[in-house]
Amino acid sequence: MPEFLLQLDRHLFYFINHDLANPFFDWVMPYLRNPKFWIPLYVFIAGFCVWKFKKQGILIILLLALSAGFADFTSASIIKPLVKRARPCRDQVVSKTDVQRIPCGTGYSFPSTHATDHFAMAFFMIFLFRKKWPWIWLWGILWAGLISFAQVYVGVHFPIDVFCGAVYGMLVGWLFSLVYEKLHNSTLLF
Repeated sequence: MPEFLLQLDRHLFYFINHDLANPFFDWVMPYLRNPKFWIPLYVFIAGFCVWKFKKQGILIILLLALSAGFADFTSASIIKPLVKRARPCRDQVVSKTDVQRIPCGTGYSFPSTHATDHFAMAFFMIFLFRKKWPWIWLWGILWAGLISFAQVYVGVHFPIDVFCGAVYGMLVGWLFSLVYEKLHNSTLLF
């Protein structure tokens, strides 16, 4: 990574991790990044899709899960081992001032798999439902964005890790929405 970009990333990390610190964020951000916190939302999405779309809803849920699984696997098992970027708590410069609000975590930092997974799911749903519910893009980006912001705030990822994970997740979500469109339009399936 070019030195100017590395320094910018470290400065943005410090701003989010230190300068934005407050008791409310200290309390809520660890929850926002925890997948268990979002289980009610996942259950609602699954139930709503089956109720509203019947057989197509099952396909939506399957492809939503596959988009997250594909994003997760490729991010964590392929990209991270290739890039090998240290987390902020292990970075030789940042670790001296990093405020760790949760344990550091194992593995590498780039890209943020949380950002990749959640943006993949958000953009899959955005592309599927954008015509029916035009406002869904706002809620999808807000949801995935909060989870991604929380990754930096709690000290486990740099902003570039989250940004690149989000962009990659958007691409994955879009690709899986194309798969859905292809299967949905197939006369063999429906």
